[in-house]
Amino acid sequence: MGVNHVLPPLDTVGIYQRQQILQILQKTGRGHIGSAFSIMEIVRVLYDEVLTYDPHNPQWDQRDRFVLSKGHGCLALYVQLATKGFFSEEELWRVSADGAMLGGHPEYGRVPGVEASTGSLGHGLPIGVGIALAARLERKDFRTFVLIGDGECNEGTIWEAALSAGKHQLSNLVVILDYNRFQCYSSTFEVLNLEPLADKWQSFGFAVREADGHNLLALSNLFKSLPFTHNKPNLIICHTVKGKGISELENNPAWHHKTRVPTAEMTRLINLLMNENEKNLPQ
Repeated sequence: MGVNHVLPPLDTVGIYQRQQILQILQKTGRGHIGSAFSIMEIVRVLYDEVLTYDPHNPQWDQRDRFVLSKGHGCLALYVQLATKGFFSEEELWRVSADGAMLGGHPEYGRVPGVEASTGSLGHGLPIGVGIALAARLERKDFRTFVLIGDGECNEGTIWEAALSAGKHQLSNLVVILDYNRFQCYSSTFEVLNLEPLADKWQSFGFAVREADGHNLLALSNLFKSLPFTHNKPNLIICHTVKGKGISELENNPAWHHKTRVPTAEMTRLINLLMNENEKNLPQ
């Protein structure tokens, strides 16, 4: 199944939230920029339009559960959680500082709105399958969403969990695959080719759809059509660009993770973000 690979330009919110992430790194000195930029529109649509939650009561029993299995992309999640009021925006400027609430990976029990401690890749989907199965056994109506990376699909635990989800026909489970085609040091095709990706997941019993992962409307419409069938777990393959929004970062493994980036360099990147996307800024 094909999708239109001509990805839309960033809107003003997408530009602003990327600027926030660059400012976080300017302040804190390290983080996974490329991975965060890759998933920003996905996470944004989830919190804007899809998930049921209460930021004032993060443990509300009827909330939908969202597990960011590719935990290194957490800056995109932190920005959304702060925007929605789970914690003060001031916490964003203390990421990874001594004693700070927000770390380099999301931590359950420490960060309001985080459903699982992730970062050791391959573990978020097994957790999500367990949550979805528990919801069925307890006859609860909430849904479980798990965002995984394409490089993460190198992990055997992903496929063990997928087998289990298919066996139990977990239609209350939605797996979102960030398919930016790059992992920490090279392309997924060079490291361990995943194709035919959709066919693999279908063979594990999933109902599979594909979308442009930066197209807000396409994502919104697809999420509104869940579940795709009544007796299968759901998979959405999101075609994305690692580092989306700044040409120097896009599809560049060197920006998978950065530490001690000079302030002048971060300022230059913020200016580049603005200049490359200025046609979309308010006049």
